[in-house]
Formats: sequence, structure tokens, C-alpha cells
Amino acid sequence: MATHNFRRMEVWKNAMELTKSVYNILPEIPNDERFGLKSQISRCSVSVPSNIAEGSGRSTDKDFSHFLSMSLGSCYELETQLILVQDIFEIDCEKIINDCQQVQKMIFGFKNNLMKN
Repeated sequence: MATHNFRRMEVWKNAMELTKSVYNILPEIPNDERFGLKSQISRCSVSVPSNIAEGSGRSTDKDFSHFLSMSLGSCYELETQLILVQDIFEIDCEKIINDCQQVQKMIFGFKNNLMKN
């Protein structure tokens, strides 16, 4: 049985910073996208650290790994949406995209280490 304190995890901390960065650019996206791309971006960005936190409370590393997979999927989804925002609305998201890729690597590495134990 494994329990993890998500607040101490660097991967969770970085995912939280990523989410805050995403929320800082949301006002730049046109309001007519508030029920479309804007809403989708906010939901999946929150999903990244939320799934890490939820998984950390699960009773097995296998369960935790499943939530890390969901978090990773949300992070890839977020990257795609940020690329769209950059292409469609010409909003510079390059730093956030790079941060997103770093979080993806961290989640992937953490998941691999978790499953080795």
C-alpha cells in the first residue's frame, strides 16, 4: 500500500504552475470562445495537477499510475489546444507549451519510477 503527499511532489508543483500560467493567458482568448476552446483549456489545465493529487490518495501504485496516465493525457490535450490558440489567435504560448512539455516529461518519468517499485 502506498500513499503519497502530492503537495511535496515536484511534478504536482510544476503542474500547478503550468495551470496558473494557462489562466494568465485565458483573458487574451476572445470571449466568444468562452464556451469552446477557452473552457476546454481551463478544464484540461486544471485536470493535470488534479489527477496527480487524486491518484496520490489511491491505495496502490497501480491505481496511482492510472491517474498519472490521465494527467499525462490532459497535458497532451492542453499542449494541442495551446498550439491552436497560438495558430488561430496569434497569442504567444511558446513558453507555456515548453512548460507543458516539461511537465509531460516529469509525469512520464514519475510514472515509470513508480511502476519499477
